[in-house]
Amino acid sequence: MAGELDYSLPPAVRRIARAFSRVGWTSFWIQIVLAVVSSLLLLFAVIGLNFNSANQSSPGTGAGLFFAACGLLAVFFGAYWSFRYTRLARLLRSGDMASRPKPKDAIQTLHIGLNASLIGMFLTLMGAGAIVGALLFKSFEQPAQGAMLFNPATLRGSFITSFDLLIVQSNTNTSIAHFVAIISSLWLFRTVNRQ
Repeated sequence: MAGELDYSLPPAVRRIARAFSRVGWTSFWIQIVLAVVSSLLLLFAVIGLNFNSANQSSPGTGAGLFFAACGLLAVFFGAYWSFRYTRLARLLRSGDMASRPKPKDAIQTLHIGLNASLIGMFLTLMGAGAIVGALLFKSFEQPAQGAMLFNPATLRGSFITSFDLLIVQSNTNTSIAHFVAIISSLWLFRTVNRQ
């Protein structure tokens, strides 16, 4: 019966509904997987840094970690918004003309999704800049290779640890998730505006 309803819809509406459904689900699952992995990496890194740092500053603290966490929250919102694309596709396939969204509503939904992803990408890139900058300065504090005499107790906070790199990996995954959301929204804009 759903197939019969599908054929009664105008071809442009069928094409747009199909695109919203496919792209929405693809974007949703990619963002969810990357967001969960990034969350676990970030959580593990923060816990590890707290246990290992002994009140020493690290690149995972401060502005870098704050922006990375904000970017990660934006990915979860982007995943929710991609799920909304699938619900919009269902409404577009509706046989009831009154409940079917207007093209203006679809474009408004895409604008919100695209803006959320762009803001999330900006926050994530700000976090990446702060984290990489802190790691760079931390690398300058490390003793030269082959240095024989140094006191590890005084240099404990200046070594780059695997926990620092987990934060970089988490931030990279978050950036990829935002990129997927941006590409998805732009693809759907193209589909909606195609004649």
